Amino acid sequence: MEDAQVRANDFAGWVQNNWEGWLAAGLRIALIVVIALVLKTVVRRTITRLVARMNRSADNAGNTFGGLLVNAERRRQRSEAIGSILRSVSSFLILGTAALTVLSVFEISLGPLLASAGVAGVALGFGARNLVTDVLTGMFILLEDQYGVGDRIDAGEATGVVLEIGLRVTKLRGDDGEVWYVRNGEIRRVGNLSQGWSTAAVDVEVGAGEPLEKVRETIESAGRDFAASPPWDEKLWDRVEMLGLESVTLDSMVVRVSAKVMPGQVKPVERELRWRIKHALDAQGVRVVDGEAVRLRKLVDESVDGR
Repeated sequence: MEDAQVRANDFAGWVQNNWEGWLAAGLRIALIVVIALVLKTVVRRTITRLVARMNRSADNAGNTFGGLLVNAERRRQRSEAIGSILRSVSSFLILGTAALTVLSVFEISLGPLLASAGVAGVALGFGARNLVTDVLTGMFILLEDQYGVGDRIDAGEATGVVLEIGLRVTKLRGDDGEVWYVRNGEIRRVGNLSQGWSTAAVDVEVGAGEPLEKVRETIESAGRDFAASPPWDEKLWDRVEMLGLESVTLDSMVVRVSAKVMPGQVKPVERELRWRIKHALDAQGVRVVDGEAVRLRKLVDESVDGR
């Protein structure tokens, strides 16, 4: 009993001597946790508000003529992705700093802990280097705005319209309707076919005996009518231009017609322009020939003569 009483007195004395330190440490830890949580909430809400403001700006831009050149969905997804990255990074930094500060309150040496974390990070980096490469590349794609939702791109591995940009993969819709998932780290070079303006080119093949001036006047007149008629007048950047003769043979001549158009409107403009030029040439009595058919017919005739 006497021994138990001595131990109890020692324990009580030890608690009495250290309770102030424990209370101070507890208060410091609570204060650190509260400050970290408040700071995290404020930073995340600030980033969310900035992203929402960027989205509203994109929506307002879509109501103006400039919105024709700026895809609102592209800007929205880009701002959301950047906001997600910033929120994750800020949360990691704030909570990580708070955890290290709490450990220092317990007088735990952070040197060995940081060294072990560094070794583990290096090992994880070697094991998941492809994933790290994909994520870093995706971040730079978004930050540099190399391409966005709705753009038609040539990513080397696949060509198509961008459906979604993630930190790890980019989703494309191919020409035949297939969906391609391309890892960002595998994209070594990318050709964006939707930025700025595109070129619509039409080759018109007429008979070699047709008068050139008549052909020029007819095509230029069809081009002017085409550029002035809606909705094509909003899809053209400039007038339809006749570049001249592309090639000349004994049976035909190829005249090239070109126009700068809005991104993504190359095929529709080429089809409509080709249709109008054909009608205009037919109305003027200018003969449009199929050079490939003429060449095939010649090959057949030569083979028959050779027999």
